[in-house]
Amino acid sequence: MIEKNNYTDFEEVSASSYNPTKTQAAFGILMRKVYVWMSLALIVTGLTALFVSSNYNAMTFMTGGMFWGIAIAEIALVLIISAGINRLSFTSAGLLFIAYSILNGLTMSFIFQVYTKSSIASTFFITAGTFAAMSVVGFVTKKDLSGIGKFLFMALIGLIIASVVNMFMQSSAIYWITSFAGVLIFVGLTAWDTQKIKQMFLAYGDDVNEQTQKLALLGSLNLYLDFINLFLFLLRFLGNRNN
Repeated sequence: MIEKNNYTDFEEVSASSYNPTKTQAAFGILMRKVYVWMSLALIVTGLTALFVSSNYNAMTFMTGGMFWGIAIAEIALVLIISAGINRLSFTSAGLLFIAYSILNGLTMSFIFQVYTKSSIASTFFITAGTFAAMSVVGFVTKKDLSGIGKFLFMALIGLIIASVVNMFMQSSAIYWITSFAGVLIFVGLTAWDTQKIKQMFLAYGDDVNEQTQKLALLGSLNLYLDFINLFLFLLRFLGNRNN
């Protein structure tokens, strides 16, 4: 599951006013909302995946040709949220985000069929620690990560292409190369996205209103995608397969 969105459309609308004093007051609130939304989505995804994996009828439904339909619906939801964020109400955008996290939980239910629950849990905590460390780096670093971010985004496109090609080639070498590259890419993207969110709040987030809360929601979606993809790539190395 690799999907990324951007903030371009939102920036064009939100940059019309700027109040430094109000921005500093709103900054902490909006950053907290980013991580609250991200955490909520992760909880929903995890509980959905766990429930479906332990329900025979649900797993039968997923294996009955619904997997790819749900995967396509996930991509569509990301595009709807990111491209339509200015037209959507905050409530609608939030509900779509939760719907996306549920769909993602459905597709991720298969990891419980492949890997042991203990290794999934340990990999999750390792991912959480890695994510937190890189998010802190992105938040506190004075270095502009935009150049690195552009390089990582291009690398992500290459990763997607290589992964699609390997679906047909079934090369173990390409599998492990893309796995290693995926970890590095999403570690870097976590820092880049965090810095980008911080900079946008400082530049445009002069109040806690519906528009800036939608920006926080969009930021949380990006970090959620970073976390999930980092987790899935780490699971390839750290997950113990069921016998």
